[in-house]
Amino acid sequence: MNRSAEQFIVEFDRALRTVFAPARSQRPLPGGELPEADLSDQEKVHVSGLMRVNHVGEICAQALYQGQALTSRNPLVREALRSAADEETEHLAWTEQRLGELGGRKSLLNPVWYVGALSMGILAGRLGERWNLGFLAETERQVEAHLDSHLDCLPERDGRSREIVDQMRRDEIEHAETALCLGAAELPVPVKLAMKFAAKLMTETAYRI
Repeated sequence: MNRSAEQFIVEFDRALRTVFAPARSQRPLPGGELPEADLSDQEKVHVSGLMRVNHVGEICAQALYQGQALTSRNPLVREALRSAADEETEHLAWTEQRLGELGGRKSLLNPVWYVGALSMGILAGRLGERWNLGFLAETERQVEAHLDSHLDCLPERDGRSREIVDQMRRDEIEHAETALCLGAAELPVPVKLAMKFAAKLMTETAYRI
């Protein structure tokens, strides 16, 4: 079997595990020691929707970084992308566990989200390392803002959900700083706006489906 075929099998297996297999985390669940909040049925539905959006975000992050790493020619950039992907896997596990605790479910469109994000990652990687890293940095900035908005609307007494979202936010800030240190380019404003529009479409759909 040649190297290209082996790589295809490895990446295809990664995709299947990301979309369909239970995620695993090396770090303990943030807020796992906190008691479960007494949420109303309406609050549980709302928090489940938010955590489903976050779970979809982590599905997309896995696919995005996979595509970027596949097309990157710089070992340092590939390592940074793989390291970020490892932490995103933990985020995937945390949001999945929290969804289960709330009686929620994952998005029915996860395979669609994965394919779309993988395509974007491959495109970003083909544009060159500075733009590849710029795409990573801007993605993490937008995710940080998105998580800030969730902290604003999560019930104050739902410490378990809030701790997960806050730790995810801190990790995303670190990923953006790593990309900038490696020489990320500043993306053009139209590209940033297009990314925001795509993210808004994803979040509004994933909240319900």
